[in-house]
Amino acid sequence: MEKKTVLFAAHQAMGARIVPFGGWLMPLHYGSQIEEHHAVRRAAGMFDVSHMQVLDLLGEQARGFLRRLLANDVARLTEPGKALYSCMLNERGGVIDDLIVYFIGEGRYRMVVNAATAEKDLAWILAQAAGFEVVIEPRDELAMIAVQGPAARERVLPLLPGALRAGVAALAPFHAATDGEWFVARTGYTGEDGFEVLLPGVDATAFWEALAAAGVAPCGLGARDTLRLEAGMNLYGSDMDEQTLPLEAGLGWTIAWEPVERDFIGRPVLDARRGADGNRRFVGLVLRDRGILRDHQRLFSGDREIGGITSGGFSPTLERSIALARVDSGCPESCEVEIRGRRLEVQVVRPPFARNGRAVVKID
Repeated sequence: MEKKTVLFAAHQAMGARIVPFGGWLMPLHYGSQIEEHHAVRRAAGMFDVSHMQVLDLLGEQARGFLRRLLANDVARLTEPGKALYSCMLNERGGVIDDLIVYFIGEGRYRMVVNAATAEKDLAWILAQAAGFEVVIEPRDELAMIAVQGPAARERVLPLLPGALRAGVAALAPFHAATDGEWFVARTGYTGEDGFEVLLPGVDATAFWEALAAAGVAPCGLGARDTLRLEAGMNLYGSDMDEQTLPLEAGLGWTIAWEPVERDFIGRPVLDARRGADGNRRFVGLVLRDRGILRDHQRLFSGDREIGGITSGGFSPTLERSIALARVDSGCPESCEVEIRGRRLEVQVVRPPFARNGRAVVKID
């Protein structure tokens, strides 16, 4: 049976269309996915992301444990509140999950992992923690609301607890501020500025309603997906999984290769494949013809199949169909996609497609 977040009743009251997602009942939209998408690009929108799993890692060996667990290096987190994006890999170099980890203070870290993989992730983390003096503490009592868009900051700040406002106002991107059980990070999944607010579940409905009263549009899973696709951000299970190396998912930049003596899980496989000619490329696509790019559609260069789409859909900002794809290393700047037995031309581009309210790709 699917679970409900603490905001479920608020979603119903706002007329949301509710659908199952990753074991949860979540809002797909509140009337118009397109309007919600544009609200985030042009003003401010909010998303209930309380289904995501928050884990606190505590103990003297938490830092050493995370340096082993993650492909990126938490040694880069030298100031409290700093955040790091990383993949968590298996021994074959495949992506178990992608996540954000925050340095809270000496021996204290906070990790946010994907909802659909939360149970699997926690089991893996606990298994790898054997031999380390570290406590893994799920924080299921916390809710999480993401507020994104060019007007997000001005609409969120007045609604935060007074002791937290100055710290949040001063945040640089990928940093967080905290006061008691409230934790506010300047991160997101849309390509826009904004905050992800972790707060006690008992406070979540009042905060959500206050945001709505301040003009922040409630947004569902549909807009979240089109926004992240335009921003060129990976979706776990579509763009990467346990059979996919980060080197072939556009995530090579998240691997900390130095120092060479840091033996993170999956490193031997990645070392052997680093810079290899046979590695597939992760690219963006823009459809030149009419139609919609979808997951799993095949790509061709002449008669040769060269890859496939991992995520696709319509871009409200570009008013075109766009996609992310994994292709052979020799993929040309233009190729063809097979849609319902027809071959249509697509332009190969470098993601992102849109950020900060505007298109950022040059379309031929």
